Amino acid sequence: MEGVTSARSTPPFHLRNPNSSDDHHSHRLRRRDREPKTAANTQPYDDDDGNVKVDHGGGATSGSTARRHRGRPPGSKNKPKPPIIITRESPSALRSHVLEIASGSDIMDAVATFARRRQRGVCIMSGSGAVTNVTLRQPGAPPGVINLHGRFEILSLSGAFFPAPSPPGATGLTLYMAGGQGQVVGGDVVGELVASGTVIVIAATFSNATYEFLPFVEEEEPSTAAGQLRQNPRGNRDASMPSVLPHGG
Repeated sequence: MEGVTSARSTPPFHLRNPNSSDDHHSHRLRRRDREPKTAANTQPYDDDDGNVKVDHGGGATSGSTARRHRGRPPGSKNKPKPPIIITRESPSALRSHVLEIASGSDIMDAVATFARRRQRGVCIMSGSGAVTNVTLRQPGAPPGVINLHGRFEILSLSGAFFPAPSPPGATGLTLYMAGGQGQVVGGDVVGELVASGTVIVIAATFSNATYEFLPFVEEEEPSTAAGQLRQNPRGNRDASMPSVLPHGG
C-alpha cells in the first residue's frame, strides 16, 4: 500500500526473549551492584622473617574460605629462658689443683697434710722440679731399698693420698728421675722426698671414695656351704681354713 511506511517496531515487554545477550548482561550488572562489598582485611601478621605486615587486599566473599596467612601471630615469639644457675656443688666433683712446694720441704708430708686438712683424696698426676737425697724401694734390686745422694730432676711423679682412715698401701708416691750423668732411676718413695728448689705438682682432689676389694667373692647359699663342710673329712682341717688370712693373723 502506498503512503504506509513499514518500520520495525519493538515487541512488547512480555514478548521479549529473556535469554537475549543484552538482557543477560544488564541482569548481571544489577546483581553485582546489589552484592555487599566486604571490607579489606587489615589484620597484621608476622611473616617468616619476623616482620609485621598488614594485608590491604580485598576480602573474600562470604561463600569462600578465608585465606590463611603464613607466619606466627604478633607477640608469639620465643621468649628467652632464664639461665640455669647451680648454687650447690656436687660433693663427688673432681677439682684440679696446682701445688707449689717450697724448696727444702718434704713433698710427701706436704701433700699428706693437704689431704688431711681438706678431708679429700688427692691424686698426683705429674710433677716438675728437682729433689735431693732420695730413698727408693725397688723390688728387683738385691737390697730392696736404695739410697741416692745428690740432685735429681723429676721425670714422672704419680701417686695418691687419702685422709685417715685409709687402707694400708693406698697412700704413696712413685717417682722416676734423671741424674746428672743421664742415668734414669725410679721406684716407690720411702721416707722423705725433699724438694731442691720449687717443685710444681699437678693434682686432682675428690671425696666420697669407695674402697672395693677385688676380685668379688660370690656368696654361696647356706645349704650348699653346709653340704660341702659335711663332705670334708674330719681330720682334714686345712680344707676348711680360709685361703687368705687377715693382716696380723
